[in-house]
This record gives sequence, C-alpha cells and structure tokens, in this order.
Amino acid sequence: MSGDLFDITSEGDVVLRLHVQPGAGRTAAVGRHGDALKLKVAAPPTGGKANDACLAFVAELFGVKADQVELTQGQSSRTKRVKVTGIEADDARHLLATALDGTGNAGPAWNVRPPDH
Repeated sequence: MSGDLFDITSEGDVVLRLHVQPGAGRTAAVGRHGDALKLKVAAPPTGGKANDACLAFVAELFGVKADQVELTQGQSSRTKRVKVTGIEADDARHLLATALDGTGNAGPAWNVRPPDH
C-alpha cells in the first residue's frame, strides 16, 4: 500500500521507519516525517536511552512484548528502522492510521512514559 510507514520482510515482519527527536518534553508520536513516523522522545540521546524509549513506544503502539521489537538500523541516527515480529501488516497499518487519526497528526492516546533507568 502506498504511504505505508513500514516495509515487510520476506519472513512477514514489519520494519517501521522512524524519525526520532530525542530530548523532548514527552515521548509521543507526532505525525509523519516523509515516509517515516516522527517520534518525540523524552529520553536523552546518550547511553542508548532514546533508543530504549523508541523501542518501548513501538512495543506499546503495536501491543507486542518488548522482545518482539528490535532496532535494526540507526543506532546513532535520528533515522531508524525498527523490526516488529508477531504483527500482521494489516494490523500495523490500522494501528498506525488510528495513531495518526487519518490526518498525519498523532492523537493524544499515543503518549507513553519513558522506560525506567
């Protein structure tokens, strides 16, 4: 489907494209950034804290366990790819559309607390 914020691997896993803004006031999906989901992350970009917050957010967004979410690209970049196992493409598409309320803007329901460190 055109406009998806993710790719599908040959194994059927979802690989979500993210654009991350670390050090924000809160962790939340804030809309689209080109072909990626834009996340503001409260955690700082040091010691992997922002990456951990991204993974926790994606797990909550898709309703999967933390071990089903893996950062595959962009460990030290704002542009990231996160693989999610155990979710169908249609379900991912629906959850992202709901999170972005059909306008490309995120709704308030997708704010999460940063992980405890």
